Amino acid sequence: MYKRLSAVLFPVMTILLIGALVWGYQENHEKNAILIKAENQYQRAFHDLSFHMDKLHAEIGNTLAVNSTSRSMHRKGLVNVWRMTSEAQNEINQLPLTMLPFNKTEEFLSKISKLAYQTSIRDLDKEPLSDKEFKTLQVLYRDSGQIAKDLQGVQNKVIDSRLRWMDVETALANQSTGENSIIDGFRTVDKTVGEYPDLDWGPSVASMKDKRAVKKLDGVPVTQEDIHRKSIKFADLGSNPEVQITENGKGTEWASFTAKVKKNKDSAAIAMDFTQKGGILISYTDERTIGDKKVDMERSREKVDKFLEHKGYSNMTPVMADEYGNMGNFTYVRKQDDVLIYPEKMTIRVGLDNGEVTGFQASDFVYEHHAQRPIPKAKLSLNEARKKLNQTFKEDYSRKALIENELSNEVLCYEFGGKVNGANYRIYISAEDGSEVTVEEIKTPIKSK
Repeated sequence: MYKRLSAVLFPVMTILLIGALVWGYQENHEKNAILIKAENQYQRAFHDLSFHMDKLHAEIGNTLAVNSTSRSMHRKGLVNVWRMTSEAQNEINQLPLTMLPFNKTEEFLSKISKLAYQTSIRDLDKEPLSDKEFKTLQVLYRDSGQIAKDLQGVQNKVIDSRLRWMDVETALANQSTGENSIIDGFRTVDKTVGEYPDLDWGPSVASMKDKRAVKKLDGVPVTQEDIHRKSIKFADLGSNPEVQITENGKGTEWASFTAKVKKNKDSAAIAMDFTQKGGILISYTDERTIGDKKVDMERSREKVDKFLEHKGYSNMTPVMADEYGNMGNFTYVRKQDDVLIYPEKMTIRVGLDNGEVTGFQASDFVYEHHAQRPIPKAKLSLNEARKKLNQTFKEDYSRKALIENELSNEVLCYEFGGKVNGANYRIYISAEDGSEVTVEEIKTPIKSK
């Protein structure tokens, strides 16, 4: 009996053993193939980063080398600087540096990109590079050269010692304190960039930070007791709800409060973020579970209109709508007189199970809001602006709008909504000189009020 059993089980166990070995080999082979592919991608991104930083340095030098009156060469050089900076930023994003402090270098590249782009798109014949801008470019030429040199030093170590980026990823994930030439090299680069003196980047770049400065907000700092009272009032959940207040960024310019309000322990929470200065509501989220879709976007829009009016956000107009499964998103902007103020916008979410508001994001509205915004007078009439449109454009509506152009300057425009080439577009024509300020395709058009 045992012989028979052995005769049957031995071949079966042998087949299973061979199968396990084959499976293990294939799994290990596939794992190694994935690791090799990831390593190759990291190596390519790193060597491309070093190359583009060197090219960025060279392009800034080319821009400075030509005659100070050579407008076309300045534009060409600045476009190339912007292109090289964008390439470098893209390659940084492909490297496993999320846990490695490299924000100073990324911010430095972002500012160069902004400066180069916004300078190259302006009319350099009317507004050539100023002496300040030339001095800024000279400093950037020097500093970018140092960054390129430091990265080339890291690159030489990688090549000579055959260093692997997968080891960097592992070291960062494990928070290893041991020596790693790549990590040490990038930390050195970022530390060097952080020690560069502040530059006069010009108003267009400075506006990236200044525009959202909390110091621009009106009002005095509020306490947790103030937020407790404000959150209960806004949530409107009846008497004695459960409230939890958390302070964020204490001691910093961006200090804020998060309030979580629940009607009772079994109900869904409503989370709200408030600025510390003035106690202004920035965001609102109803954490309830969203059911199947039963309400269309038009009905939901009516409920959003009532919600905003009830919560004190008057004169708001919907300008965009998107639907994702059982959720809908609306973008609203404030209307002053007959002009839409696009910088003062809010994004509102709704659950399409009942059309009720489930949340909103109002940071743009908060930081850009003016009780009475100064609006320039239109120099062109609506009909004069309409003549600037593509002859094949089929207009659905027109209205005045205040928007920001690519230089972050506010421009009064005529907004034309309609179709061309089978797609829906919004075209903004300057009310001052009739130029096309911007054009955007609209996936889901919303009826104009």
